[in-house]
Amino acid sequence: MSKPRSLLLPPRTRARVLETARGRFAVLDAEPVGERRGTVLLLPGYTGSKEDFLALLGPLSEAGYRAVAVDGRGQNETPGPRGRAAYRRRALALDAVAQAAALGDGPVHLVGHSFGGLVARAAAALAPAAFRSLTLLSSGPGRVARPQRIRIRVLRVSLMVLSKERVWQAMCWLDSRGEEPETTDAPELAGFLRRRWMRTRIAQLAGAGRLLLDRQDGTEQLAAVRVPVHLAYGSDEMVWATADLAAAAARTGAHHTVVAGAGHSPNVSHPRELTDRLTGFWQRTGAPAEVSTAP
Repeated sequence: MSKPRSLLLPPRTRARVLETARGRFAVLDAEPVGERRGTVLLLPGYTGSKEDFLALLGPLSEAGYRAVAVDGRGQNETPGPRGRAAYRRRALALDAVAQAAALGDGPVHLVGHSFGGLVARAAAALAPAAFRSLTLLSSGPGRVARPQRIRIRVLRVSLMVLSKERVWQAMCWLDSRGEEPETTDAPELAGFLRRRWMRTRIAQLAGAGRLLLDRQDGTEQLAAVRVPVHLAYGSDEMVWATADLAAAAARTGAHHTVVAGAGHSPNVSHPRELTDRLTGFWQRTGAPAEVSTAP
């Protein structure tokens, strides 16, 4: 999961509820500086939330973009049904389409991080007119790499037999193994991470995990999406194999960015470099595909 480094809201950002045709969603809504150049809808990853984009909202706002990060159904502060059928790919994609429409700014740039990328791809395929572009951030068209598949399977089984509190304690213990004392999360952040975990629906975790394990390769669907596509990830990405991500970019003709020195969450570790790459892509969406490497 992504861990925000600070929980402070950036300037011009407010936490609010977005009313849509498919229900209410908790969002962080950052207004742009100066003339608006566009609107960005940001979808978080597995076990994540809108707060994973806190470091990105400020730079995007400064670049002239309204940036809206959302808790999907069953994630963190957005309520969700208990039934697993509610967390199928199409249902989640329809949510993203409704969120874009509710922002009232016309077609938006859609960015999906990790699991959010699977939802974003499905949404862009379902309703291309709702989106100006699609960025898959640290997210591939196929299933996750083998070590991550093992982790997801263990987590899903654990949630069937243990309480969420017990599972959380086990996750914290595993994450802390081998860490230096100074890397321990600050109390405020640790409290937020636990609250987020406890608020997230088990059905959402199970449904999202199922989609991340899906053997179906979505490369053809991605190539057929009728909006400009961007694959961006860190050079130290570990959830998807970087070779597979590069191959997907080549096969689909997507714009391709590798953020040097970043891991699975460039939105947390390299927000300004990532903003430069995102805004550059949005400004030249009609240009031929290329690879750019952020320092």
